[in-house]
Amino acid sequence: MMKSKEGFIHSIESFGTVDGPGIRFVIFFQGCPMRCQYCHNPDTWNPGGGEKMTVEELLKEYEKNKGFYKTGGITATGGEPLMQMEFLTELFTEAKKRQIHTCLDTSGILYTEKKKEAFQNLFQVTDLVLLDIKNSREEGHLKLTRQPQKPVLEFADALARAKVPVIIRHVIVPGITDSREELEGVGTLISRYPNLKGLEVLPYHTMGIKKYEELGLSYPLEGVESMSKEEAKNARKIILETIKKERMKRIKE
Repeated sequence: MMKSKEGFIHSIESFGTVDGPGIRFVIFFQGCPMRCQYCHNPDTWNPGGGEKMTVEELLKEYEKNKGFYKTGGITATGGEPLMQMEFLTELFTEAKKRQIHTCLDTSGILYTEKKKEAFQNLFQVTDLVLLDIKNSREEGHLKLTRQPQKPVLEFADALARAKVPVIIRHVIVPGITDSREELEGVGTLISRYPNLKGLEVLPYHTMGIKKYEELGLSYPLEGVESMSKEEAKNARKIILETIKKERMKRIKE
């Protein structure tokens, strides 16, 4: 019998289609140090909440629908999975033993060089990272998330060194992250990563408001309207054009 630590799990989605390739078994980890103004999962913030589950229990749940995950795998999201990195690494290690594709959806906010070896162990069993880039600048990042940007960029650099494939995710919020200057800033920022495999630009939505009301919390973006998919599509085009421009500039240099 496999001995396993327990992790704090918020919830599980058996047939996820938006958090990595294929149909995926999505595990929402409990706990997050970020306080993103547009967060739609405030119920995941508390690190001591959720349900205690072992790696073995999670993989048993995966096995129930294994046949549907042939082109998919397991995605760890949250909350912030890096808050439970030891448990996360154990989960991905056991998944790789079973030849399961592993994907990590993270902000990278908890990266530190002091835990470099532990992160390397995680990288070795991670097939893909969905990295959330909240803002192109330190001051914007701090205002939007209440956390510094430096650890995120250090995490992105570490992924590049480890050659872990990365898909960047960026949420477009009207009046906050939708200016051309900001979009070009994001493009410039991520253009330096050779392991960049994709870009997902997500339109801001208001579906999380109800959760804030249920938790007795004030909603930070009260009055900000949802953004259309078409607007997000145009924003993505600007970021991609900037990436291409910056990379061409480096080649000429």
